[in-house]
Amino acid sequence: MKTYPTPHDSLFKKFFSDIGVATDFLQIHLPPALREKCDFSTLTITSTSFIKDNLRTRCCDMLYRLQTTMGPGYIYCVIEHQSSADALMAFRMMTYSMEAMQLHINQGHEKLPLVIPLLFYHGVKKPYPHSTRWLDSFDDPVAAQVIYSQAFPLVDLTVIPDEEIKTHRKVALLEYVQKHIWERDINVRLRDIAFLLELSHPSRELFVCLMHYLAQEANTLDSEAFFSNLGRNTIRYKEDMMTIAEQLEQKGRKIGRQEGWQEGRQEGRREIARSMLALGFERAIVEHATGLSNKELDALAE
Repeated sequence: MKTYPTPHDSLFKKFFSDIGVATDFLQIHLPPALREKCDFSTLTITSTSFIKDNLRTRCCDMLYRLQTTMGPGYIYCVIEHQSSADALMAFRMMTYSMEAMQLHINQGHEKLPLVIPLLFYHGVKKPYPHSTRWLDSFDDPVAAQVIYSQAFPLVDLTVIPDEEIKTHRKVALLEYVQKHIWERDINVRLRDIAFLLELSHPSRELFVCLMHYLAQEANTLDSEAFFSNLGRNTIRYKEDMMTIAEQLEQKGRKIGRQEGWQEGRQEGRREIARSMLALGFERAIVEHATGLSNKELDALAE
């Protein structure tokens, strides 16, 4: 990213801000297969600034947009000017390309555009000494090509058999619970959840988070029975279960039935928070587990 423009940059941008110059450049230097896809009569200059979530701005030198000759769709051309060689230039060009794609999506489009990066170089070293293939920026280009040229790994819990999930060691508990969280009645999964709790032996913090998650998200018909039975079936966590889960079910869910589901869920959060604070958990952990703010936790002590 350039902070201060050099005379080289200024001259480059002055010329390439002329649509005629840019059109001739692209028609001459684009590979034929890509050139044929471009409708140069629609070529326009677009913003070269990409505003990030942290409000930092990333800028490329020139960004153009044009329609395709193949029907609906857009092509962007990123032209970056360099008067010195940069070993990671290919990666920078890919970064600009991704930002241009995001800009296009932010404008309401549902499909990614083709973004063609071009490097305009006139440095002292000749020829240009670095690869313009971004995969060569990795220590292991072969592995990088395998990763980034095919579908990414997908862990689809909906099609993994339960018995296979149970063999997944410490992550089995999370996978099993989240696979079945949408079921009408989570009570039918009680024995398996208890088994996986004993098998994986999560920390107290993970256990509390899991109980909170089940209380908030599970579509259970008899949640009080579920937590009560789970407490009886998990020897290792029986005390914590009685302290946290039972209080939640006896108070939060009763209020939920009397005053409405949403208020019941909120009261459930407060009951979990009270129990966790009484057990000596740090406030940051309580906030994370319950979703309550620091101000809401202060109110519990009043």
